[in-house]
Amino acid sequence: TAVAALRAGLPAGTVSGAPKVRAMEIIDEVEPQKRGPYGGAVGYFDFTGDMDTCIALRTLVMKNGRIYIQAGAGIVADSVAESEYQETMNKARAMLKAIHIAEHQLLPKHADQ
Repeated sequence: TAVAALRAGLPAGTVSGAPKVRAMEIIDEVEPQKRGPYGGAVGYFDFTGDMDTCIALRTLVMKNGRIYIQAGAGIVADSVAESEYQETMNKARAMLKAIHIAEHQLLPKHADQ
């Protein structure tokens, strides 16, 4: 079934790393916060049982009036840490820009006063 396929595929190896089970154990040991929706599936099941999903690779979560941004980069054997960090920051910066646009261009003029 589509639900079984979704359960078997998550978390995606592209987000957790490989080998998947050990990578997930390491993530649980070293990351102080749970990832929340980051790396999970966003999508739908239709009335015929079909599914269409994607992986949430860049997320914004609002909690208690604060926005938390999550973005990442793919680390492989020949990755350069500084380059991967910069890629992650660029992705996060794009989400900050989207917030800025929404606040300053889409809201009525009086909303930010």
